[in-house]
Amino acid sequence: MRTNLTPQLLPYLAIFVRVVEAGSFSAAARQQGSTASAVSRQIAHLEQTLGVRLLERTTRRLRLSEAGSEVFERCKDMLDAAQAALDVGERLMSQPRGRVRLSVPKAFGRFLVMPLIQDFLQRYPEVDVSLNLSDRSPDLISEQFDLLVSITDQPPPTLAGRPLYNVQQLLCASPTYLQRHGTPQHPSELVRHACLYLDETPDDHRWHFSNGPEQCVVAVSGRFASNHSEVRLNAVLGHLGITCLPHFTAAAALASGELVRVLPQWRYTGSYQGTAWILYHPTRHLPPKLRVLIDHLAAGLGKGQSL
Repeated sequence: MRTNLTPQLLPYLAIFVRVVEAGSFSAAARQQGSTASAVSRQIAHLEQTLGVRLLERTTRRLRLSEAGSEVFERCKDMLDAAQAALDVGERLMSQPRGRVRLSVPKAFGRFLVMPLIQDFLQRYPEVDVSLNLSDRSPDLISEQFDLLVSITDQPPPTLAGRPLYNVQQLLCASPTYLQRHGTPQHPSELVRHACLYLDETPDDHRWHFSNGPEQCVVAVSGRFASNHSEVRLNAVLGHLGITCLPHFTAAAALASGELVRVLPQWRYTGSYQGTAWILYHPTRHLPPKLRVLIDHLAAGLGKGQSL
């Protein structure tokens, strides 16, 4: 038998099992809202396709042939496996349970996502979370992630997304550094200061600013650079210079007075800012474990900020 016939035969195999279990064509027909003659024709088609006699028909009852007995056992296994698959779907889609793999940018995950995870795990005891911190954007399919947070203007066309948070960069320094070296009044004055920058690409030392219609680009320099915002936070707290930090990274130090904003009237317009989206595979039926985690993050992150 050609393997491409298998999908076409699945309904006939299921009807065969129903006939054997019901004991007659008419009983099987009543169960599925059909007629005995229609069921008989389906069984005849199956026998013709398989090339074997499945049922010995008598006036009183149906009896399985030797081949029919073997086919019946295989068909029962098939239906049991199908029911098990349906049970898995019902179990996983009925309520939040299972494991979620989530990838987020390092600082975003450290300062914003991780504080929300403990409450989530307490609320949903049957959901496990694997949190991966990475500043690169992994491929959801090949790297088997369920969710991905990305700071971008718009989600990729191949993914669905929901906006979570508006990320802004702030220029910061410690009061001690500014007392020693002075406070710049214009971005152009940053060339005379020690600046701590990202240093992942050749243009990371070029800081872009805007103040209404006025635009300004400054090539900054300094003796220390790092691609990790928390490291730059610790460096600026150590009075090593002026740096740009995501506002959530600098928030606590700004509130305590350990850091102050520099050039607050100017807006930094460089990289790593914009809307943080949570991205996932487009699907009509989002698994409950993903839906509740997305809702939890959106609610938690939205408390202190409106997008």
